[in-house]
Amino acid sequence: MNRGGPDILDDVDNGTHQHLSTMQALLLESEDIASFLQDFTELLTGRLTVADGHRWCAITLLRDRKAVTAVSSGPAARELDALQNSFTHGPCMTAIRENTVIRAGDLRTDGRWPQYQAAAVAQGVRSVLGMPFDLDDDARAGLNIYSDIPHDFDPEMIATIEFEKNLAADALRLAVRMAGQRESESDLRAAMESRTVIDLAVGIIMGQNRCSQEEAVSILKTASNHRNVKLRELATELVASVSSMPTRTAFES
Repeated sequence: MNRGGPDILDDVDNGTHQHLSTMQALLLESEDIASFLQDFTELLTGRLTVADGHRWCAITLLRDRKAVTAVSSGPAARELDALQNSFTHGPCMTAIRENTVIRAGDLRTDGRWPQYQAAAVAQGVRSVLGMPFDLDDDARAGLNIYSDIPHDFDPEMIATIEFEKNLAADALRLAVRMAGQRESESDLRAAMESRTVIDLAVGIIMGQNRCSQEEAVSILKTASNHRNVKLRELATELVASVSSMPTRTAFES
């Protein structure tokens, strides 16, 4: 792998098992979807760390024509993603809208997004990789990776990053689906804050039944309908049955 990048594609079977285990551990250790995605971006950034440059990761959600940074690997990544989101056109916004992987090899010479490019280069960005998530119809999102290395992200690295992204995509789809159930919520961040207790209940059901996230959500919904109790109230009851500690969102200090 060039520039000391991750080399996890030599043994596909072992690599898949290892990374699935890592994602499962992240999910079980996270309090909610927001903290899971936060851990994912930090983990991915760590795996992409190189000695001769910097790479920053963020996940952008596009809902109601508004781009919002859902999570980022750190303050610098959040600032770079906010810069991207302030422009109508850019590599990451193009990746989300066109549902395709977009690579900008060197923003100093790539002329596809002149206004964004000038601003990004001024902040030290040289290469950008935008990669869409497969979401429900009413929301779109993308994994954005910024680099100060010109001509960064070779095909092998892109394949590696896409492999990692696919492992996290199911969790993001679940988060967006939950966000859609709250009409009063305008973006994913607010929805994830308000849905913490449901996420915890889903985790409890997964542990008790050794089932997937989607199966756990289905079990919770079925019980809610059968008992004619609101989903959040049932989730609160379930969480209280296994812990006396109050629930806390990932955004509370």
